[in-house]
Amino acid sequence: MNIAAERELALPLQVGGAGEERETLDVVRYWRAISRNRWRILALVAAVGILAAMFASGLPPVYRSTATILIEPNKPKVVSIEEVYSSLTSTTQYFQTQVEILNSRELAATLVRRLKLVEHPVLNPATKPPAFYEKWLPKGFLRKAQDAAPPPPQLLERQVIGAVQGGLSTQLVRGSHLIRISYDSLDPELAAAVPNALAEVFIDADLESRMQMNRKASAFLTGQTAGLKKKVAEAEQSLQAFREREKIIDTKASSQTGVASQVETLTSSLLDARRRRNELEYAYQQVTALAQGKSQESLESLPAIQKHPLVLKLRDAETEAERRYADASKRYGAEHPRMVAAESELKLARENARRGLAAAVQTVTREFENARANEAAIERTLATAKGEVQNLNRKEFQLAALEREVATSRQFYDMFMQRYKETNITGEIHTPIARVVDPAIVPAGPFGPNKRLIVGLAVLVALLASCSLALLLERLDNTIKTSHEVETRLGVPTLGILNITKVKKGLQLERVFLEDPQTSFSEAIRTIRSGVMLSSIDSPKKIVLVTSSIPEEGKTTVAANLAFALGQVKKTLLIDADMRRPKIGRVLGGANSNLLGLSQLVTGEAALERCIYPVSGGMQLHVLPAGRIPPNPLELLASHRFTDAMERLAANFDVIVIDSPPVQLVSDALVLSNIATDVIYVVKADDTPYPLARSGIKRLRRVNAPILGVVLNQLDVLRADRYYGEYSGYGKRYYGKKYSYGYTPKN
Repeated sequence: MNIAAERELALPLQVGGAGEERETLDVVRYWRAISRNRWRILALVAAVGILAAMFASGLPPVYRSTATILIEPNKPKVVSIEEVYSSLTSTTQYFQTQVEILNSRELAATLVRRLKLVEHPVLNPATKPPAFYEKWLPKGFLRKAQDAAPPPPQLLERQVIGAVQGGLSTQLVRGSHLIRISYDSLDPELAAAVPNALAEVFIDADLESRMQMNRKASAFLTGQTAGLKKKVAEAEQSLQAFREREKIIDTKASSQTGVASQVETLTSSLLDARRRRNELEYAYQQVTALAQGKSQESLESLPAIQKHPLVLKLRDAETEAERRYADASKRYGAEHPRMVAAESELKLARENARRGLAAAVQTVTREFENARANEAAIERTLATAKGEVQNLNRKEFQLAALEREVATSRQFYDMFMQRYKETNITGEIHTPIARVVDPAIVPAGPFGPNKRLIVGLAVLVALLASCSLALLLERLDNTIKTSHEVETRLGVPTLGILNITKVKKGLQLERVFLEDPQTSFSEAIRTIRSGVMLSSIDSPKKIVLVTSSIPEEGKTTVAANLAFALGQVKKTLLIDADMRRPKIGRVLGGANSNLLGLSQLVTGEAALERCIYPVSGGMQLHVLPAGRIPPNPLELLASHRFTDAMERLAANFDVIVIDSPPVQLVSDALVLSNIATDVIYVVKADDTPYPLARSGIKRLRRVNAPILGVVLNQLDVLRADRYYGEYSGYGKRYYGKKYSYGYTPKN
């Protein structure tokens, strides 16, 4: 496969694509970044360790003492008294509350006043020992601060309270009723005194609070008892006055016995009267209706008339008279006295029957009116009785309300009297909320600080911070370091790698290949030459353009040494097309600016033979210097005269190597790439940012420049081998150390 085919394969690798921008976690890369900065890391860690050791050595010893107290929430009660203060339960919330009370500022303030800690030399800022760092400061450096006026007593006390709270620590022992109280201090005796005193202050404060609660409860109950006693007396007097005013003697049940019985009797009588009145009213309505028609037969047919005693008696008499009249009529004649007497008796009986019927009708009317009057009288009597019952009920309701008020007032009075007696008894008996089971003692030795731990943590933090900084710098470093990065970040194959070379005194870097061809640098130039010769192998003529992104990347060194290498096998011409900073004169052994060159050849001021200079050394190499620097080099290179001149030069030489200006500064290289068959892009290792080089390659690709590859110049191959995995460093070992690594002349 030739180089053109390789270039075609490289085209799909778009610069800035996702493949080269993707960052993956590479442990080896991170390890190499740390290894590359190991001496800086070790120096930082050592400095931090020394500072931490100095800091730890100046810290005064701290003593800790611990007192253990037992919380007793379930205290036995001598008498039962609830609701005077909240009953305490053995719960986690309760014990946590006691821990917070131990940490409260109020207890700390009481502790400070009881032990007179404001005057203690360890806690008093005026008598406090100097800080550890003051011994490292010049004398009198902090004199102004020390000579300042002391703070007022209130502020001083607050500062001491804060210091005491800062040294205190409480811990609830899990699964028990024990609380550990610890205190850290520079004074061992103070470290033991504070926990013991705090335990006493805690117990005394609880007893005092409960006594105060009892006193408040007693005062409250005393005031309430007097009021309740007065209220009971007033309620009893009101009840008795009401009974006397309403003349109530018996209870509710006995007072209602007669009235209730009367109401029941009247109700029953009213029902009977209404039933009797209904019956008579019906009969009265029938009689009245038939009486208007004056028909005796119709009246006699009424049930009320038929059942009337007088009517029944007169009817029987009439029937008997009719029977005797019938018997007489059978025996006697019409004129017979017996017949006449029977007829007269019959007429009298019938007349009596009519008069009895009228009397029966009057009787029905009279009975109806009497029944109606009786019903109305019973209703009036019943209404009066019900009114008396309702009036009595209202009075008894008021009586019951007054009795309930008396009972309630007496109950409250009895309850408060009982609570008052219990409170007075309980106020005299107090069970402590806690007791000290393990008092604090003066510690035999310091508790801290742990100087080894301080130094170890400082060193560890410094190590982590320095490693993180090294990794951060590695992530921020966007320069090209290896051939692998050339291919992945730039999307262009690596044509060759030139190591850093320090030339001997008096030699020039542009002539290394000619002066000493046995170095690894010279061998790398031969590798580049092979790449150039194998590219477009069917093309007999080659024009190789050498450029870079910015100056000082070594493009002139690459162009000159490549021309020396090509001059060994073919007739080669080296052209200095950088008319702004020409340097090819060094190839000829000097920097004579009066030499005729490219500018005179293009303008026609000098012939081709006068502008080209052969190079001694037994090779087919000629040099065409830049000549006189024109006012506008880009117009000269873009002219037809320059194209005609290049055609003439191509006809006389097999290979032409052109040293052009950097791509990012001027557009000369873009113009020259149109006549070149191959473009070599030089990148300085560990110096050129890959975005800058990628931008230059993009510019060349926009004009369809035939980019052959990238030459990674001035690479420390052994360092790259150790830190970046660049395996080209093994060749340096093969060629030995004839040219050591170090300073590289700028070119």
